[in-house]
Amino acid sequence: QVQLVESGGGLVQAGGSLRLSCVASGLTLSSCAMGWFRQAPGKEREFVAAITWGGSRRNYADSVKGRFTISRDNAKNTVYLQMNSLKPEDTAVYYCAARRGSSSSYYSSAYDYWGQGTQVTVSS
Repeated sequence: QVQLVESGGGLVQAGGSLRLSCVASGLTLSSCAMGWFRQAPGKEREFVAAITWGGSRRNYADSVKGRFTISRDNAKNTVYLQMNSLKPEDTAVYYCAARRGSSSSYYSSAYDYWGQGTQVTVSS
């Protein structure tokens, strides 16, 4: 059974940092592209960042470019999202997702497996 488990969320003041982790079981992440998405209350789920299976290519939403960094450690079957200079508008539930194959995607429908999410709250 495939499981993706996110951790690292919490409450932080504006300007602060958090690092989210996503650990996989039942799935070898080195065979998957990975993405992070988020969903704020009353809004649709949106793309945040993605990384190809080897880590050679990374993509970011314009709203987080320069502040967030996606990375992966295939030996640990883990993907990370380093979030710096956090803003109140970053408040959301953050989800990691795995897509079989090498190419990442901006579209949530392209991903095969999802975690349960971790709450990030940024206070002003």
